[in-house]
Amino acid sequence: MRHRKTTWLIQLAGFLPIFAMLAGCGHIFRTSPGTTASKDDQLMALEKIPLIPREIIFGNPDRAAVRLSPDGRHITFLAPLNDVLNIWIAPADDPDAAEPLTRDDGRGIRIYFWAFTNEHVLYLQDREGDENWRVYSVNVKSRETTDLTPLHGVRAQIQAVSRHFPDELLIGLNDRDPSYHDIHRVNLHTGERELVLENEGYSGFIVDDQFNVRFGHLYNQDGSYQYRIMEEDGSWADFMTVPPEDTFNTSISGFDKDATSIYLVESRNRITSALTLYNLETGEQTLLAEDERADLDGTLRHPTERHVQAAAFEYDRVSWQILDEDIRPDLEALAKVDPGELQVTSRTIDDRRWIVAFTVDNGPLRYYLWDRDNQKGTFLFTNRSVLEGLPFASMRPVVIPSRDGLNLVSYLTLPLHAELNEDGWPTTPLPMVLHVHGGPWARDSWGYNATHQFLANRGYAVLSVNFRGSTGFGKDFLNAGKREWGAAMHDDLVDAVNWAVDKNIADPDRVAIMGGSYGGYAALAGLTFTPDLFAAAISVVGPSNLITLLESVPPYWAPAQVMFRERVGDHTTEEGRAFLESRSPLTHVDNIRRPLLIGQGANDPRVKQAESDQIVEAMGERGIPVTYALYPDEGHGFARPENRISFNAVTEAFLSVNLGGRFEPVGDAFKGATITVPSGADDVPGLREALEARTD
Repeated sequence: MRHRKTTWLIQLAGFLPIFAMLAGCGHIFRTSPGTTASKDDQLMALEKIPLIPREIIFGNPDRAAVRLSPDGRHITFLAPLNDVLNIWIAPADDPDAAEPLTRDDGRGIRIYFWAFTNEHVLYLQDREGDENWRVYSVNVKSRETTDLTPLHGVRAQIQAVSRHFPDELLIGLNDRDPSYHDIHRVNLHTGERELVLENEGYSGFIVDDQFNVRFGHLYNQDGSYQYRIMEEDGSWADFMTVPPEDTFNTSISGFDKDATSIYLVESRNRITSALTLYNLETGEQTLLAEDERADLDGTLRHPTERHVQAAAFEYDRVSWQILDEDIRPDLEALAKVDPGELQVTSRTIDDRRWIVAFTVDNGPLRYYLWDRDNQKGTFLFTNRSVLEGLPFASMRPVVIPSRDGLNLVSYLTLPLHAELNEDGWPTTPLPMVLHVHGGPWARDSWGYNATHQFLANRGYAVLSVNFRGSTGFGKDFLNAGKREWGAAMHDDLVDAVNWAVDKNIADPDRVAIMGGSYGGYAALAGLTFTPDLFAAAISVVGPSNLITLLESVPPYWAPAQVMFRERVGDHTTEEGRAFLESRSPLTHVDNIRRPLLIGQGANDPRVKQAESDQIVEAMGERGIPVTYALYPDEGHGFARPENRISFNAVTEAFLSVNLGGRFEPVGDAFKGATITVPSGADDVPGLREALEARTD
């Protein structure tokens, strides 16, 4: 199946969508001072487009993360039980007969997979967003759940599962040392565990299907990445050094069937990462797949033979390169089943049945059961039936030139009411929201985007930019973002805004910037480094001080501190701290003169609450208004749908005041939410009243 690169080193990119709308209330239009006739015409045209409720856009999915049991007898998926996401199970040929397998009543379950016993499903859960994951095993027959890692304040991570050891799994635990995960062999029936390897400073390990630890990896002080191989006598030997410029684009991605060769994602002596096969006995390296514009994005591997059958690359859209002719008929036939972008999400051990999903940009994900014997796809369901048939806009890939000649692959969504010329650009400039992705070592992609659709439905053009430092476009593009937070990375965003103004897409007086994690930092940078460019900003879990950010990263990120020093700045030296201070929005808080909305989870382990507290306090001391929404039961983003909906109610009211789009009153959007507003409740229409009216 297709796997994006989501190692622990780039988890800072993790960020949940943050915007939505409530049905049943009359909508209100607000315009900025000096509204022209053309803006009035825009609003009249917009009024003809049905307003999509925010709870529809940002509520829980009907079904998501669909999986087949290894033997193909059962199908599982995530679905709400009493409005909380849980795992459901059904016969594979009768999904409508599904019953809940778990009964979580808190934040919901989001990460799960089948064990090879065919009788157990494993899932991970944390506490109120603290990311101290525990691993649970639930028996599909008895419905009994076992906590396999019952350790308070300890983070568990799945190291490996294997069909050769169906009753066991390897789990990493940082109970001995918070900075490093030791490997344990755990019985999924009883939770009994045995120490396999004590971690002596490695950032991670790679094991084969026989549960043998084969490689360890760690950072060197010069920023390079070292792979070491375990010898037969248990000693370690140097295997491969990855230079600093290649650390995000070169890695070991698994073994072949007999574990005598490894698959390498390789960017050394290249620009984009390619898929290669490296023979451990001879040292021969064979190129399997490459794309001159984009890095390797994922692979399809045979469930038992373990060879790679197809490789995915994504520039502006995903494309597949077929390496095994055995699956060519399947992929060609599937291309005729549905026009969306294909994902293979699950395969049975005998490889006769697949779960496939198709992504489109203007509707829900569509799931099918693929019968390889008969080359037949049976439609199962969409992930969100309420999205079907709604007036969603199309997402358009565009390539924007930066001032120094880089190509910024970006995605533009125009509201349906916009009148377009023959080139597809608006005849009248629109209010626009620049939506910045997190990470920054991540990327934006084409497809259905809840935030884009929400904002477009409110009347805004929406632009997302893969600025330098984003992943997927080769190491030169990625490394162009080294130590460029608030500098060249921000210049790319500025260039994108200027491009949108030049194309008549954006009204230069009505552009907002928003995002989460790094995107939240970018929003704060927008108001402090370019205070006249943006009419407003929304920052969710955004760092305000790069020094305190780097000093407070989770302990299990300690092995990657050298990477942060290399790519962000060195907070351990006087010169480095001065540099980071100059790139911190908190340092330039006096420059803020446009409205700001901040959202924060109190339990965020990555960007601590203090990052938002300190800039809110600094603004308060200077008499600069800011609206601050704080959630006591959230972490790095808003997982509970009630909280997402409440924040998006505040968001759309805030944007309407500052950009001139439409919104519905906050109303009862705070029902079930834990939102608190320590500052600025009176600056957003309906916010104070909704807080006072809340009874739960």
